[in-house]
Parts: sequence; structure tokens; C-alpha cells
Amino acid sequence: MDRSTTVGGNSPLSGNTNPSAYPGAKLEGAAQTAHQTVDKVADKASASLDKLSGSAHRAVSGATDVANQAADWASNLPSQAKDVQAKLTESACASIRARPLATVAGAVVVGYLLGRLARF
Repeated sequence: MDRSTTVGGNSPLSGNTNPSAYPGAKLEGAAQTAHQTVDKVADKASASLDKLSGSAHRAVSGATDVANQAADWASNLPSQAKDVQAKLTESACASIRARPLATVAGAVVVGYLLGRLARF
């Protein structure tokens, strides 16, 4: 029996050079198709991830900007409160210096009224 030929006559030793005639050619073609499909899916996934990454970076950057603005605003509040307190104190002192008797009389009246309200 001759071992150099196969039943179909498609052995590499028989002289047939058609690659699709080899038994593993279909399997190799399927593997190449699978590799190409995986590469296409990976490219699309990579593009989607790049877009999502860019969106995430923009969102984080925007949140950082807002947080910095809020921190700046909050850090200015104590100094603004001190300024308002200083202005009110100066205004009250000026009013008391301008009319000391009226201020004392007003304080007595307010004290009397608060005392009467506390009894209820």
C-alpha cells in the first residue's frame, strides 16, 4: 500500500498545491477570521474607552474647578464677616458718641420691655 497518497488525492506529497485542499486549511481560515473579528472588536472597544476616558477627564476637571471656586468663596467668608462686624461696631460707636443720652434711654426701654416679656 502506498502511503504517499490519500483517499482524495489531496496530500501535499501528491503534488496538489491548492491550499484549500489541505484538511487544516478551513480551520486556519476560521482562525484568521476569528483573529480579524477580535481585532475589530478590540479597536472599537479601544475607541469607546478613549471617548469615555476623555469624558471622565473633562468631568473631573469641571468638578475640580467648581470645588476650587467654592473653596475660594468659603475662605473669603471669615474676612468678609470681620469687615461687616467692624463696620457695624464703628457705626454703633458713632451713634452712641453722637447721642449718648438717647442711647441709654433706648437701652433702658428695651431692657424694661424684655423684662416684661420674660414674665409671660
